[in-house]
Amino acid sequence: MSLRFLFQPRPLIAAALLALAGHAAAQHAGYRTMVVPGAAPVTVALFYPTATAARTVSMGPWQPVVAPGAPAAAGPLKGLILISHGTGGTELGHHNLTTRLASDGYLVAALRHPGDYWEDRSMVTSGRYFGERPRQVSRVLDALLASQEWGARIPAERIGAVGHSAGGYTVLALAGAQAEPVRAFRHCRSVQDDPMFCSLGKLEAGSAALPPPAAPTAAVSAAVPLDGPRVSVPDPRIRAIVAMAPVAVVLTPESLAAITVPTRVIMAERDVVLNGKYHGQHVAAHIPRAETSTVAGAGHFAFMAQSTWPLPSDAGDAAANPEGFDRVAYHATLENQVAEFFGRLWR
Repeated sequence: MSLRFLFQPRPLIAAALLALAGHAAAQHAGYRTMVVPGAAPVTVALFYPTATAARTVSMGPWQPVVAPGAPAAAGPLKGLILISHGTGGTELGHHNLTTRLASDGYLVAALRHPGDYWEDRSMVTSGRYFGERPRQVSRVLDALLASQEWGARIPAERIGAVGHSAGGYTVLALAGAQAEPVRAFRHCRSVQDDPMFCSLGKLEAGSAALPPPAAPTAAVSAAVPLDGPRVSVPDPRIRAIVAMAPVAVVLTPESLAAITVPTRVIMAERDVVLNGKYHGQHVAAHIPRAETSTVAGAGHFAFMAQSTWPLPSDAGDAAANPEGFDRVAYHATLENQVAEFFGRLWR
């Protein structure tokens, strides 16, 4: 300790010690839920810093370490991080990452996408998929900023978003990437090595629902899920994003190149759900200064928390891992990378 510190005025020393004590006390993650009303209400899991000791709580297949209903720690938040799960997922699917960020001082809002969660995927063929998913995140942000409890505590310049798979598309769209839905149909008509993406979107090669390679006619548009010729739903309040194994073939190269917010893209080496060369690598190749990496040995679901029982889905078992890959061990690295990314930006 320096002599200079010892001779600081006592009130300043006391204030510094109180600040340090408050930070040290808020090393746990509180947990609550909220519902954003609307035609399609959005259920949101909120994770936030608290001084109340956390414990392991069984929530279906998930075992988050949280303090349910605990009071939020006093003092400023580091920021707000919005979490968008993959298609057919859940607001608890990334609980390890959300609790880490909350214990670091962030308010974290993980939403359950209505029409695209484990019980209901009707939005996939609704004609509103590429536009509605990002809009749902923006509605949650609207509600939090208008909240009496949270609004005044959220630093407007420190709002970020993290998404996995379809959630990766979602956060990229919020950052300004634009989708052309017809790109997905053309892609699935022309390649044979991205079958899971095409089947999840009901776009299998040879399907009668696929439009011709030219721009879709009104008749075709009525028969297939199109939001419009181009979907642009940016939210300028989002100041940084992390996209994990993102759906991205629908995104135009020029819109990716125009993204200016700090972007982190993390891909999985053994992703059999989304072929990386059409998705994550497409993003990495076009966003200037994007930070990118590939996780050795990882499968598509490596970014989700490890479930305690199998999670069968159209894309396979979300609880399964490629041979030799330890998801639980990897999560320590993932959590550090994401926390470091936001922390470095918002010192």
